[in-house]
Amino acid sequence: MRAIVYGVGAIGGAVATALSKNGIEVIGIARGAQLDAIRENGLRMRSPDFDERVRFDCVSDPAEIDFREDDAILLCMKTQDTEAALERLRAAGVVEQPIFCLQNGVENERIALRRFPNVHALCVMLPASFLEPGEVVGWCAPRFGMFDFGRYPSGHDAADEALAKAFEGSMIEPFVADDAMASKYGKLLMNLSNILQAALGREVDYKDLSERLKAEAIAVYEAAGIAWKDVSAADPRRDALMKTGEVPDVPRVGGSTAQSLARGAGSVETDYLNGEISLLGRLHGVATPLNDAMTRLGARLARDGAAPASLERAELDALIAG
Repeated sequence: MRAIVYGVGAIGGAVATALSKNGIEVIGIARGAQLDAIRENGLRMRSPDFDERVRFDCVSDPAEIDFREDDAILLCMKTQDTEAALERLRAAGVVEQPIFCLQNGVENERIALRRFPNVHALCVMLPASFLEPGEVVGWCAPRFGMFDFGRYPSGHDAADEALAKAFEGSMIEPFVADDAMASKYGKLLMNLSNILQAALGREVDYKDLSERLKAEAIAVYEAAGIAWKDVSAADPRRDALMKTGEVPDVPRVGGSTAQSLARGAGSVETDYLNGEISLLGRLHGVATPLNDAMTRLGARLARDGAAPASLERAELDALIAG
């Protein structure tokens, strides 16, 4: 198997590192300063007990790859960039190769399935940061993280087994699951607070708002008949594999939304996190006022080029009340 890691950011960088170190051939697809840094010096991956620089081929576009039947394509970009990425894959000749969605939210699989027949859902439990070109930081040990994955919308097949074998013994622990989407819907509940962390900062107490966001989402799931797993609950796998630690001289900005603001990316994925709950609520007649407000807030912060933690709690409360 050869792995095509499309989007070598925080998750893509950890994946490329784990697979490369495990003897798997990797081709990354990156852009800008990240592409230049990887080509020149490789990718430095750091965690509480890991600090190595890995080298792998990296290109700027799928058109530069001669795709093979044994390729596994791992999508690691934000959801707002997925559609354009899939179009470039289609233009490059991809048809039957398995496409794994290593992304937050639950929309990427649907977007991919419109274009390709062999789509797989992957729930990522891997806290990592990408703020500087050529360097990715993971926050857990002894593994960077773990994945639950399987065929979309359910089940699993030989492609899932092949990917599990590729990760076996690596810095990322793989688990094949027939109900990977239930895990992804559970992970979505956690990600609803990404925008709160990005707007207010990691030190501010916003637990009350997190619980309200989650309550709206669970009401929507019940109305829509959506099955979900509580991935925030105690899990002996996570307890053994993912102990959070510090990395010397590296500040922890926050999750993926905060990192997008810190990099000045110009967009955030809130429309596909809180916005997913808003969409489902409108489809099934369930009010979701707080998730609606967070979707508007994400768009505003991205549009204004706001920095992480640029909002006071009182400002946020006024925005919600207004």
